Amino acid sequence: MHRCPNRACPSRGIEMLNNWVMAAADIEGVGEQLVRRLWELGLVRSLPELYRLTKEKLLELDGFQEKSATNVVEAIERSKRIPFSRVLFGLNIPDVGWVTAQNLARHFGSVDLLAEAAQEQIEDVEGIGPERAEAIAEWFADEANRALVEELKQLGLRLEAGPEERPVEGPLSGSTYVVTGTLEGFSRDEARKALEAKGAKVGDSVSKKTSAVIVGESPGSKLAKAEQLGVPVLDEAAFERLLRG
Repeated sequence: MHRCPNRACPSRGIEMLNNWVMAAADIEGVGEQLVRRLWELGLVRSLPELYRLTKEKLLELDGFQEKSATNVVEAIERSKRIPFSRVLFGLNIPDVGWVTAQNLARHFGSVDLLAEAAQEQIEDVEGIGPERAEAIAEWFADEANRALVEELKQLGLRLEAGPEERPVEGPLSGSTYVVTGTLEGFSRDEARKALEAKGAKVGDSVSKKTSAVIVGESPGSKLAKAEQLGVPVLDEAAFERLLRG
């Protein structure tokens, strides 16, 4: 994957906004076409500008009526309630996908603690190695990125983990699992939620700290990595017994 280093690059800004409205925040009624239109008109060039967009500005555009403009502004306002982990995912921090964002949110609990964390502390998070930890630490060390986070905080977005993101205590507390391949009885998300309900953490990469790798059909490179590191491998039947236990 290649990333443009130029902050003023239109494709980089539009990509971040599209990732935010369609994936991280999933804002109803706001998609790629509207993002590009608002960008080209100079109305929205950043996440904070998205949250400052008014009904009056939208009503100046062809195709918007009172109801449609109101719906868009209200949907943007509702998106301020997305969990902390989704905000982290939407910031386009290098190498921070869904699972890593969730693990960061659970581990640090707030953006303030994450922003002040040293690389070594970030490496303590499940699934994060030295290179990824360095990239995350460098992102938060950048003054422009810190200013963006502070601005989003002032606008009312959630930058602390809520109860739904805090680790659950259970029989699997202290253990970490990785799910790979296709399971017959669980989607990937269902398997993750079942493990988390028992207190386990779920990682997206295999390391020596991984308790076991749960393997379905077509597991790919994670199975090979588990075998290389001597990490236990569980098939779906063993996974079900683990959940029952």
